[in-house]
Amino acid sequence: MSWSIQEIARIAGTTSRTLRHYEQVGLLEPAGRAPGGARRYDQEALIRLQRILLLRELGMGLAEIGGALRSEPDAARALNAHREQLRAEQDLVERRLASLDRTIHAIETGDSIVAEDMFDGFDHTRHKEEVERRWGEEAYARGDAWWRGLGPEARKEWQAELTTLNQEWSAGASAGLDPAGDDAQAIAARHADWLAGIPGTPGHGTGAPIKEYLVGLAEMYVADERFAANYGGVKGATFVRDTLTVYADRNL
Repeated sequence: MSWSIQEIARIAGTTSRTLRHYEQVGLLEPAGRAPGGARRYDQEALIRLQRILLLRELGMGLAEIGGALRSEPDAARALNAHREQLRAEQDLVERRLASLDRTIHAIETGDSIVAEDMFDGFDHTRHKEEVERRWGEEAYARGDAWWRGLGPEARKEWQAELTTLNQEWSAGASAGLDPAGDDAQAIAARHADWLAGIPGTPGHGTGAPIKEYLVGLAEMYVADERFAANYGGVKGATFVRDTLTVYADRNL
C-alpha cells in the first residue's frame, strides 16, 4: 500500500507543509513518486513518521530526532521503548484525572479543598533525567526550585491559569476562529507568556519560549490524544497547533 502526502497528513494529524519540511531536513523521505511527481509514502515511511512524532512529543528538536533515528535503526525496538514509557506514565495520568475529579467535586459541592490532593500526580521530578540531558542540570534545578517554592496557593493559581487557557483554546476552536486572526493570536500570546514564566523552560528569562520548543509542543498536542483531550479532541488540538505555529513564525 502507499499513501499520498495529503492522506498521510490527515491520518497523522499534521500538515503537508510539515511533511515536506521533514523531507527537506532529511528526516522523512517518500517511498517514491507517482506519475506527475506526487509524493507517495509506504508502510516503512509511516512507521518512521510515527517515531518522529513520538520524539517531537518529548520536546526534541529536529536535529536531535535525526540523531535518535540514526542511533536506533531498529524501529520495533525503538517503538517498544516508547510503549513502555507510555505505560509507565499511564498510572500518573490516571492519578491526575482523579485529582481533577476531586477538585471539581469540591468546587461544585462547596467542600473544602485539600491542597495535597489537588496536585497528586503532578510530580515534575519524573522528567529530571530527561530535562538535564536536553537542557542541562541548571535548567532542571531552576524549574524544580520554582515549583517547590510556590506553595499550595500559588500552585492552585498556576493550575487555574492552565485550565483557563485550555478553556479559551476549546472555545476558540468551537467558534471556528482563524488561527492567523487577532483573537486566536491573542490566546497564543497568553499561552507563550505562560510557558515563558516557568523557570527551566527553554527561553525562560528572555520573555518568550524558543521557537523550536513552542512548535514542538504544538505538534505534541495533536500527536498525543491525551493532550488533544484538553482541547476537545484532535480538531481542537489542531487549532491550537496551527495557531501556535503561526505565532512562532511571526514572533519568535
